[in-house]
Formats: sequence, C-alpha cells, structure tokens
Amino acid sequence: MSTSEYSTLDAAGVEQIRATRTARLDMSSGSLRKADVRVSEQSYGPEINTRDSGKIALTIAAPSGEITGETDRLRFKTTADNPAFSEVTYFLTADSAGAFADLIRDGVERYGIDSASAERWIASMEADPAKKSDFSITPGTSTGLEVNYDLRYDGAKDTQVIIVHVSPAA
Repeated sequence: MSTSEYSTLDAAGVEQIRATRTARLDMSSGSLRKADVRVSEQSYGPEINTRDSGKIALTIAAPSGEITGETDRLRFKTTADNPAFSEVTYFLTADSAGAFADLIRDGVERYGIDSASAERWIASMEADPAKKSDFSITPGTSTGLEVNYDLRYDGAKDTQVIIVHVSPAA
C-alpha cells in the first residue's frame, strides 16, 4: 500500500487532519508504528480535538477490513519506549437514546462486539431511559484489531458518548 494515502501525526499531518477533517490510519499490520506516522519513538502522539470546527471522518485500515467513525477527538496511547501506539481512542456521539442504541448495534455488526452484552445493556437503558450508566462491552475482534465500546450514557443529557478503544488484538 502507498503510505501517501494515510495520515501522519507530525505537526503537518495534524494540521492536514484538522483542515480536511479526514484521518486515515494504517493498522493493517496489526499495529500503528510511530515511525510510520512520522513521530519520534519517544513521542506520546498528539491529541486532536476539532470540537469547534466539526467532526473528523476517521478510517482505520485493519488486518481484515476497516474501522470507521465520525469523531471530534482522537487520542493515542503509548509509552516513551514503545515504538508503536498501544491504542487509538476516538469518541462517537448520539443525540438520542435510539441513535445511541443504533451506534452500539452497528459496532456489534461491523466489529464483532459481543451482541448479548450489548443487547442486555440496551434493554436496561430502554427500561429506564433517565438513568446514568458507564459500561464497557466485551470487545470485538472481527477486524483483526480489538475494538472496545466504552459506553457513557446519561439520560439527563442531550448527547451520549461511546469511547472507542482500538488496539492490537491480544
């Protein structure tokens, strides 16, 4: 694959992500190496926040398919002595309980996230839509990467959040 189709995380790459609101990351090998995104091995990577300028269309090339989402925040987890990022984190949002359930079911279908666990949580939310809940669904690995949906639901708020953690499969 041509590396030119993928985003970099150096200053110029982050600026391009912000300007185009598009990010393509290559984890098709199973990991995201710092050298491949033009940051030093000691770098912790940037946090990219576009909350004031619109969402980023994110695509992560995985060993089997792609992981996609619309997000206004991207984070990268690592240590100074790790040559790769151990996790890419992004945030999905929904403006209603129904849209939130749709996002969860989409993750079940596309990434192999545990369906039974997801449906139990959705049923409990639908039974008490005013509740507040933090819940992490058993991750899916159908893309060759581990995709975890960490749910942040508060029926009193207008926006519900799923924190998506993408990491190399164990």
